[in-house]
Amino acid sequence: MSKHEMSDEDLRVSVQAWLKENWDPDMKRGPVWGTSPEMSAWLSKVVDAGYAAPRWPKEWYGLGLSSHQGRIVEKEFARIGAPGAGQDRMNLYAATAYTYGTEELKKVFVPGILRGEISMCLLYSEPGAGSDLAGIRTRADRDGDEWVVNGQKVWTSGAATADFGMLIARTDWDVPKHKGISFFFCPMKQPGVEVRPLRQVTDESHFNEVFLTDARIPAANLLSNLGEGWKVLQTALAYERSVMGESARGGRNTGGKKQTLIDLAREAGRLDDPAFRQDLAKVMSYRKLNALNTARAKAGLKDGTSSSIMSLGKLAMSRILHEEARIRTDILGAESMLQGEEYPLADDANFLSLNAYFTSIGGGTDQIQRNIIGERVLGLPKEPEVDRDIPFRDTLSVAKR
Repeated sequence: MSKHEMSDEDLRVSVQAWLKENWDPDMKRGPVWGTSPEMSAWLSKVVDAGYAAPRWPKEWYGLGLSSHQGRIVEKEFARIGAPGAGQDRMNLYAATAYTYGTEELKKVFVPGILRGEISMCLLYSEPGAGSDLAGIRTRADRDGDEWVVNGQKVWTSGAATADFGMLIARTDWDVPKHKGISFFFCPMKQPGVEVRPLRQVTDESHFNEVFLTDARIPAANLLSNLGEGWKVLQTALAYERSVMGESARGGRNTGGKKQTLIDLAREAGRLDDPAFRQDLAKVMSYRKLNALNTARAKAGLKDGTSSSIMSLGKLAMSRILHEEARIRTDILGAESMLQGEEYPLADDANFLSLNAYFTSIGGGTDQIQRNIIGERVLGLPKEPEVDRDIPFRDTLSVAKR
């Protein structure tokens, strides 16, 4: 009996047996923006077993499972803390390549991304095109079998170690701004790519600015058709917002142990305070409602589509993180003003408070999500866009150059 013909319980037992035989909980995970050799070997096992992309067909490293049974696989992996499953739903790089890449491109990139052998980054935002990504000025010009790229990107996570970047660039300046954009897999390790780290308020440097000077991209690395980059971007952003709406970074002093707000409140003796319990219940309700909304959005998300409902989850997670940081600070009181590894609870409270702004900005700001929700979910009138239907070359932003 193949796995896609199994009952839910038979599938669950099969996954549990495979994990018991193959998973090593002591395996080294590797740095934040990298993968250890042990992790790469583990991910290869997951890919070969079909669990990395269980909903995809077997010829693309999957099992052909339904969305429901794919979640069963993911839950069994999550139950013991084993990574690698459900990348067809959570790995925006692999999912974008699978959805829009040619057969040749998919053969090159999909297995390597799933196995962690190819590291990726996002080359979207620019100094003058953050909230309005369609206003990008990074250009790509055809030169034989390659594209030559010039421009600047910013807020790129993991750019210093990435092998490739998912790049949007303008390939036609004589059509309206949304129609002149194309989507590429850009090689990062070449002389024409300069990466400069940006120091964050959390004293980290995960973000970078990237300068592209006559950088070259093989013509085969174009996703979808020329000029259809905006369509590809919307699907890629939907996957990104799905991930950000479902999960978030934890503290940096937990040592792998996840301490919930309830645990922290119990230790501080705050659970007898009815007003505090109400605040705690509210943020827990937000999390539960967000999980249900995310499941709803993903149930309607098919290959090659995007879901505006993903913006609800992304916006909700931003609010949840800010509320949880506020409650954590309230629990600690004056202790929350301390910092450093010798004060792990206070240090985490400060870190999580500052890092909450990442979710409010990354993947589209809270304000952008509210616009999307208002226009595409609630059906409210769109904001005026005087430059939407005129050639990008003629817009005021270009004329001022």
